Amino acid sequence: MEKFDKLTGIAAPLPLVNIDTDMIIPKQFLKTIKRTGLGVHLFDEMRYDDDGNEIPDFVLNKPQYRDAEILVTGENFGCGSSREHAPWALNDFGIRCVIAPSYADIFYNNCFKNGILPIALPQEQVETLMRDAEKGANARMDIDLEAQTITTSDGEVITFEIDPFRKHCLLNGLDDIALTLEKAPAIDAFEGRAAAARPWV
Repeated sequence: MEKFDKLTGIAAPLPLVNIDTDMIIPKQFLKTIKRTGLGVHLFDEMRYDDDGNEIPDFVLNKPQYRDAEILVTGENFGCGSSREHAPWALNDFGIRCVIAPSYADIFYNNCFKNGILPIALPQEQVETLMRDAEKGANARMDIDLEAQTITTSDGEVITFEIDPFRKHCLLNGLDDIALTLEKAPAIDAFEGRAAAARPWV
């Protein structure tokens, strides 16, 4: 998993509430178990018309937001099903950080396991960042995970809270498999003792 420490990037404003995982990545794209190739289908039903043409007014289709790495959005983001394809699609598009007032629990947890930083903030602070994001590509935000700060294009600093263990995992690029492999020496030692004590197993 890619480490997350500092991010300076374009923030795309998506002021909608209750964006569910089917809106993030519709069900017809869940046939793959690969984590790549899903970015083109991110928000598919909002990005494209019935003929597959881009809808110009959708934020990620606008020239100034095509390279967005931060998404500022509304409450209860990621609700609906538990599909891990949702953070896969965000990550594959290039979104490394989502800022919202609240999240669905499973989606929130899945973000950390896939190298995405989900930041929960009070509504008024999200609105401040939304206004900053609406300035376009020249208004870049700075995210500093170590310091737990967001700095707007105007220099305003907003602090955020994060679980220390999740912070550690993101800073070091540790998913569940990597966390297990950190214990490999202890696991090997246990297996060695078990084999010696029960050679017939």
